[in-house]
Amino acid sequence: MSDELCFLSAAEAGRRIATRRMSPVDHVHAIFDRIDAIDGRVRAYITPLRDRAMAAARRAEAEIAAGLWRGPLHGVGFAVKDNYFTAGIRTTGGSRLMLDVVPDTTAHIIARLEAAGAILLGKLNTWEYGTGTGAVHHDLPFPVARNPWDLDRFTGGSSTGSGAAVAAGIAPFALGSDTGGSIRLPAAANGLQGLKATYGRTSRAGVLPNCWSLDVTGALCWTAEDSALVLNVIAGHDPGDPG
Repeated sequence: MSDELCFLSAAEAGRRIATRRMSPVDHVHAIFDRIDAIDGRVRAYITPLRDRAMAAARRAEAEIAAGLWRGPLHGVGFAVKDNYFTAGIRTTGGSRLMLDVVPDTTAHIIARLEAAGAILLGKLNTWEYGTGTGAVHHDLPFPVARNPWDLDRFTGGSSTGSGAAVAAGIAPFALGSDTGGSIRLPAAANGLQGLKATYGRTSRAGVLPNCWSLDVTGALCWTAEDSALVLNVIAGHDPGDPG
């Protein structure tokens, strides 16, 4: 039963939580049980945030019970590529040079998701600085993420952990970033829905830059419905992003 909860679409998980047919606490607990069981082989996560996520799940459960529903992603877990800044949580960018970097700000679209009640589960694997094809990986600080459909195969880059986490059932949806295909390629390699939104539709503030004229933030999801729900939350003007 716990694995079944891990493979719900974000939309279905949100519907069950909103109608109190599933607890956010049970939802998040099931995901971390699965992370414990399989992520030693899939290697999607760099920094799982179990205690923080469980505390957020308990808050979401209490809010929904009190009639304070924030929307269709309230109580639903998500994870983020580790080139997104997270206040008080290390952001490595997949680089040895950033292993001890702990930002004091949070990326704009993470803040939007958390304001909508979504629950941050952790930070995900990526090629160094969120770029690369995977051809060179011998000197990365973390083991390379593997494709959960076949652990001998690549996840697609550079949102490696984002693609692997959703396909493996250890994140209902995940944020990635795309400069030359880094949302679309992992989506294709892992059998997911990946949307590179129109330039400027979603803020890049608080994300390590790659190429200012091409960088786009967005999500990897199971379904087009999930992709639409997430985009509805993360899209919008941000004065902190000149794009």
